[in-house]
This record gives sequence, C-alpha cells and structure tokens, in this order.
Amino acid sequence: MRLALFTLLLTLVAPAFAAPAPFFIWQSKLDGALTCAQTTPGDGWLRLGGPFRDAGCRVPY
Repeated sequence: MRLALFTLLLTLVAPAFAAPAPFFIWQSKLDGALTCAQTTPGDGWLRLGGPFRDAGCRVPY
C-alpha cells in the first residue's frame, strides 16, 4: 500500500519540475539567414547563440 501511494505521489509531483526547452539562434550555411528555434531547422544550419527563454531569442537564461 505504501509503495502504491509513493508511486502515485511521484507521478503527480513530477510535472512540477518540468521546464520548457530553451531557444537558440540558428544561422543558415546557405545564405546566412538567422532564425530562432528550440531545435535545429535542419542540416544546413549552425547554432550561433543561446540559450534564450523566449521565442524571439531576446531574453537569455
């Protein structure tokens, strides 16, 4: 009974520690264009800066 209660408690508390993924500035290898994204836009992109809190890549962590 205690194990079941402990498991239930952990299941309910775990999402409280979740955080959004950070954003990064990415630069195109093809034309130098910049974009802000949480994950790589593809193979032709280099990560320039980050991490940032917002989708505009303005507020650093």
